[in-house]
Amino acid sequence: MSTESLKRVVIREARPEDDAAVGELLVEAFITQYAKKLPEVVYTEERKQALRDVASKRAVAKVWVAELDGRVVGTVALWPPGAPGSEAWLPGAADLRHLATAVEVHGQGLSVPLLEEAERVAREEWRVPAICLHVRRGAEGVGRMYMRRGYVREPAGDLELPTVSLVAYVRRFPR
Repeated sequence: MSTESLKRVVIREARPEDDAAVGELLVEAFITQYAKKLPEVVYTEERKQALRDVASKRAVAKVWVAELDGRVVGTVALWPPGAPGSEAWLPGAADLRHLATAVEVHGQGLSVPLLEEAERVAREEWRVPAICLHVRRGAEGVGRMYMRRGYVREPAGDLELPTVSLVAYVRRFPR
């Protein structure tokens, strides 16, 4: 994505009419990303359905989209402290999840404005002490992207679920 294209990107809260586009973007981005980097990862129909259920996510979390020329090309979600479904392990922390960009814009910097908005809301509006997030074990490149933004690895928050192992990262905000 060129600098000119990035200037045209609009970051806004997702609306009900965005749900289908966001859901398909998540499924496509996650399947494509992991097929390249972690070919052993298989997405079940149940997992795909959960990714597509954007309306339920919007009911408990803030969901943003990146829009370019009227098309949704990125998304991220942030659960407030204590929200149903939050996986934050620190008291009072927000939970960042489902950062994804359309396959044709992968690696072009679109995650930056999405993360900036989520972090701004967490820090300035919600005034949380930290943002917690998880990355699939083995997705080291994704972890490095977060570490470049000030997130640090926090093994205390790691999750071992029946279908996936997740490693934890946290970004703390100064008080």
